[in-house]
Amino acid sequence: MQFPDDDNGQMLQAMSDSGMDLSRAMAVDFFLVFADQRDAESALEDLTATGHGDDVELNFNDEIEKWEVIVSVEMVPEYDAIVAKETELNDFAAEFDGMTDGWGVMQHQDGDAFADNDDEHECDEHCHH
Repeated sequence: MQFPDDDNGQMLQAMSDSGMDLSRAMAVDFFLVFADQRDAESALEDLTATGHGDDVELNFNDEIEKWEVIVSVEMVPEYDAIVAKETELNDFAAEFDGMTDGWGVMQHQDGDAFADNDDEHECDEHCHH
């Protein structure tokens, strides 16, 4: 599979290389960051009211020292769909003085090569779980 040479394309390539089935819907987590807690809480309330994601949560990210709203969307992780959702959420976050800060997926999801063989998996120095 060939992906564009940007951050989104590189993430999708890494997912494909790890054995994830990118033709299946999965929970994709989009990260929105806010400097002010009230802005993050307002964004969270609006997201919940308008149904922008299947699941939303608010956390304080100690690493970047910002409030983070995680928007989980059940979708097939196609490049154009990811870019469109990121753009939509970035425009949304800007209304609350925030911005998007990437996306990701849980490494082991139903249907990927690792989840299907988890009972047979033996950890080694390359494991990341």
